[in-house]
Amino acid sequence: MEVSFSKEIESLALGAGDTFHGEGILAITKALLQSGVAYVGGYQGAPISHLLDVMVQAKPYMDELGVHVEACANEASAAAMLGASIHYPLRGAVTWKSIVGTNVASDALSNLSSPGVTGGALIVVGEDYGEGASVIQERTQAYALKSTMCLLDPRPDLPVMVNMVEHGFRLSEASNMPCILELRIRACHVRGSFETKANVRPAISTRALMENPATFDYMRLAHPPVTFRHEKLKGEQRIPAARKYIADNHLNELMPGKHDDLGVIVQGGLYNSLQRSLQQLGLADAFGESDIPLLVLNVTYPLVPEQIADFCAGKRAVIVVEEGQPEYIEQEIATLLRRRDIQTKLHGKDVLQAAGELSVEIMSQGLSLFASSYLPGPATETAKAWLAGNRERREAVAKMLEKPLPIRPPGFCVGCPERPVFSALKLTQAEIGPVHIAGDIGCHAFATFEPFSMGHSILGYGMSLASRAGVSPMMQRRTLAVMGDGGFWHNGLLTGVQSALFNNDDAVLLIFKNGYTSATGTQDIISTPGDSQKDDELDKTRSLTHTNITIEKTLQGLGVKWLRTVHTYNVEKMRETLKAAFTSDFNGLKVIVAEGECQLERQRRIKPWLASLLKKGKRVVRVKYGVDEDVCNGDHACIRLSGCPTLTIKDNPDPLKVDPVAVVIDGCVGCGLCGENAHAATLCPSFYRAEVIQNPKWHERLVAGLRGAVVRALQPA
Repeated sequence: MEVSFSKEIESLALGAGDTFHGEGILAITKALLQSGVAYVGGYQGAPISHLLDVMVQAKPYMDELGVHVEACANEASAAAMLGASIHYPLRGAVTWKSIVGTNVASDALSNLSSPGVTGGALIVVGEDYGEGASVIQERTQAYALKSTMCLLDPRPDLPVMVNMVEHGFRLSEASNMPCILELRIRACHVRGSFETKANVRPAISTRALMENPATFDYMRLAHPPVTFRHEKLKGEQRIPAARKYIADNHLNELMPGKHDDLGVIVQGGLYNSLQRSLQQLGLADAFGESDIPLLVLNVTYPLVPEQIADFCAGKRAVIVVEEGQPEYIEQEIATLLRRRDIQTKLHGKDVLQAAGELSVEIMSQGLSLFASSYLPGPATETAKAWLAGNRERREAVAKMLEKPLPIRPPGFCVGCPERPVFSALKLTQAEIGPVHIAGDIGCHAFATFEPFSMGHSILGYGMSLASRAGVSPMMQRRTLAVMGDGGFWHNGLLTGVQSALFNNDDAVLLIFKNGYTSATGTQDIISTPGDSQKDDELDKTRSLTHTNITIEKTLQGLGVKWLRTVHTYNVEKMRETLKAAFTSDFNGLKVIVAEGECQLERQRRIKPWLASLLKKGKRVVRVKYGVDEDVCNGDHACIRLSGCPTLTIKDNPDPLKVDPVAVVIDGCVGCGLCGENAHAATLCPSFYRAEVIQNPKWHERLVAGLRGAVVRALQPA
């Protein structure tokens, strides 16, 4: 990776009594080391990417502590690492983005949860749910229930979050259950401070090796018939042990209030939003003191029945603040109360929004209904007025607009090497007809937006080729599957390519080889260009993806017969290759490797290099593209074919022309796509390529002066 985490790594080495300042996810990373973690693995993904990224870059320090760090190929391989904690007293932590990552890891998690663990096993998942989420709207709670794993949902406060990491390992060891620690986007990025402890060197580590393996124990295998015993152990021993640890160590927080005949039970991760909502209702102050007693569930599974019963007994009503559906926690609490014949009225999804994230405003809508029923008064009316005012402001803004504002979805970066491929694909379909396109997870999924609008399905990371298997036999024209190099290594090689070859499927696969898992933060993969190529100053400005042909060798070794590698920015050649793949007489899997280095990584590499050249007074050439206003005819076909943010429109300078003209604004990285599209699609020849030379040679200054003099002489006075 070109991104440096040197400052974050320094904070990992803070000792006892020091003060940590920073983001939540980095605090979690520090807490792992303070807890004596022996091994760490995972697969990157928002919002927990920094945990693994920082650990990988801190390998020299991890080696000093004896901590093994591994960047895993996918979430399944990360979950399988936790198998080390089944037999051995090793504390292990793995991380990934949920819920998609947990889906991938579910098989390993089930087989881990069945025999249970000896050493503490902690799974840190980024709960990417609700507003701003980039994945399907599901919750991790279902997996904790299904596989009987403890689920920690800490209050978004750094000391609490750090404390829950340490308790998470102990809870896992006390109950022999793996523990999941879920962190929402806001929890990962909340900033704060806490007093640090010294990092703990694990007793068994890469610097203190075990002499012999554990003795064979069939009970430690997730294999029938012992799995039936495991299922009984979950209910007879593990859950009771977990509940005892949770109660004895006060992991869930009880916060008193003056209205002790009412109560709120809330998921820990929603605590901050709840406090703000209560403040809007006049039921809490700015320092977080609530008028209504709160039970904050820093552990949402398993619940402690006695704790729930004691909190609810004698109250007129209790509301459960839980996001998403089904309302797992509310249903369990209702069952616990009925079994104990506690008749406290229970509210939750009857007043709160069923699906989606509970933002402060949405939470306030439900809580205002609860408060007006049990605490009518001016505060409730004030809150209702605030909510009504929000609605009125939105309605007023909508009336002021002649039509709704256009949606602004995310898109390809400026100069992204994947954009030209979809331009070529658009031209290809205009020639041969529309094709079924199976999309995938990754940057290339942005092609589902305008101006391309391509992709009929997205079913999983690296699963595009597999997802078209049912369509191909039913389609007259060949289907196309698109995946990135990250998706190829994550899942696509086995679920897609191997399956298609085994079944002799006649399909087309397009692999974007940009050199990194770009959508998750441009982390390195097996086909990333080596450091020696990155450091080669003689070749800084070239794409480096050609220096690593691991993907091509793997495909050939697997038996792919029809294989082409094409540079992505060559739109004309890419169009010809795509057309050849769709019309070839070859009956079998046809693979096109679209090669072009991620532009973000390329710019991170070459900008410091160019700056160093300028500082030395050396010659630097920067390419810039533009549009000749006199030639542009204003039909904007170039924009519809490209979608580049730096290719836009401006008022036509010609008073006799109405249509605006195309213009290339600042930010252009000189990838050349606009000119390539104009050539490949035979558009108007309005694009020009200019070279901006800094610190030019003497003869270049002379030539530029002569050219300027000639131009001035030809211009009218």
